[in-house]
Amino acid sequence: MLVALVLLVVSACAATPAPKSEIPFAARSWPAGGDAPCAVDATGAKRTGLRRIVAVSELSVRFDLCAPDPAFVQKLAVPNFAVQDSGWLTAAIADGSLTRTMNGTGPFSLAAWNKGSQIVLARNDAYWGAHAAAAKLVVQWQGESAARLLALRAGTVDAIDNLAPTDAASVRSDATLALLPRAGFNTFYVNFNNRFAPFNDARVRRAMALALDRARIVAQFYPEGSTIATHVPPCVIALACGGADWYAQDLVAARALLAEAGYPNGFDTTLSYRVTPRAYLPNPKEVAIDLQAQLAAIGVRVTLDEREPGSYIDDLLSGRLEGLSFSAALPDYPEAWNALGIDFGAESGPTHGDRYPTIVALLDAAARARGDAARAAAFTALNDEIRALVPVIPIANGSSLIATRADVRDLVASPVATERFATARAGSRDQFTFMQGAEPAGLYCMDEEDREATRLCAQVTEGLYGYAAGSTVAEPRLATGCDVSDDGLSVTCAIRPNVRFHNGAKLDAADVLDSFAAAWDCAHPLHVGRTGDFRAWSWIMGTLNPDRCAAP
Repeated sequence: MLVALVLLVVSACAATPAPKSEIPFAARSWPAGGDAPCAVDATGAKRTGLRRIVAVSELSVRFDLCAPDPAFVQKLAVPNFAVQDSGWLTAAIADGSLTRTMNGTGPFSLAAWNKGSQIVLARNDAYWGAHAAAAKLVVQWQGESAARLLALRAGTVDAIDNLAPTDAASVRSDATLALLPRAGFNTFYVNFNNRFAPFNDARVRRAMALALDRARIVAQFYPEGSTIATHVPPCVIALACGGADWYAQDLVAARALLAEAGYPNGFDTTLSYRVTPRAYLPNPKEVAIDLQAQLAAIGVRVTLDEREPGSYIDDLLSGRLEGLSFSAALPDYPEAWNALGIDFGAESGPTHGDRYPTIVALLDAAARARGDAARAAAFTALNDEIRALVPVIPIANGSSLIATRADVRDLVASPVATERFATARAGSRDQFTFMQGAEPAGLYCMDEEDREATRLCAQVTEGLYGYAAGSTVAEPRLATGCDVSDDGLSVTCAIRPNVRFHNGAKLDAADVLDSFAAAWDCAHPLHVGRTGDFRAWSWIMGTLNPDRCAAP
């Protein structure tokens, strides 16, 4: 087959990747021999996933699905899922340069990776879209927030990531600096386990929800840009937050519900938590103490149970925590079903105790809904049912902070922390320098998970879709659009014409097929990366021939 032929050619001259324009396009598919098997759920229904990828013509690629997936195009926007030139990908695997080089179609190209110091990107003047404002983009890293802020104040960098919330006020009051909050792509919530009394009673759970002043928690313990959670899914996700907003505090109603449930004098319980700070919960212990005080107002006597992180997660996920606990909605990608199905769907674990059948049924219905109107209605019904049953109490959407020099313009914060720096201008300077928290482990982002890597890849490589600036809405990139068949089982994407990779190779549908099939199929000859796990793809799109991925 074509891939095998290219492997033979490259092995003889691995230092010079063959440009894709030298490989004539040929319509083909993966798997070549027929459809991949489709997994089924407990009811025997086929789960969403790929059956086949077909390079139909030079500028058309088709994805055949096991079951209709209204979120498929949104999945294509995940920044890890970039399209590579087939010839370059094969050559980079053969010569071992795959994880330390990049060859994309984006507004910047890789100029140098100075290990331990910085990565330098150069403007791609042949880019198919709007050209980058700066001629050079430099990405540096520093693990300590205080050191990043010191570099910003010294003027050696133009912007820094993850400013410590405690430094926000000083940055805001400094005329030479500016603050840029990121919308929270998370929802911190208080969790119940309905297998244990009294939390097996919806009236008790609702009373707890009514007892809390969530605005106070956000105001006291969260950084600027954080918001009170009106729903369980993060509302930066399109269509995710239909239905009524969450309960306002009402202590009288809370006490009445407890009395109705048989607890006129309240009850004793525990609140388990780990002290490890997260974007969704930057001050766990302080929040736990505040919740303890708030719940005392309705007679709920809370004992705080501070846990070691490893055992806490094990006990939370296995459903062994009997009282209250802290957790969060942390979607794999910004799509409404994903934000809820992970925690409350038919295959969710025992974190919340027994599944709620009506929520599962509504999630199944939402997964089948097609079109924005139908999906909006489905998630409205779903959110209203969650509000009625109170499996959790959503508290906050935790923001993170970018700080910049005051003359930085047109830098747009991304909810999923993959800012596109092509628009950013640093005064009259022709270089934009950004400092993040860590050096990326590798630059082949189909097989990377950390945001430090995917943020860099988003400047150089592109997928069929990407996220609009400052949003989680999927917009066309290397595709001009995708059409879904009437039965929902095929998605055909038109490839943008006359796009070239940085090595001069011309983009076609075979590049899409090879890039995606290499991540999907453990038996594919190009299924090679820094770790070989391809976890983002596996979590979101599934894995073909997983037995071939097993560690020896």
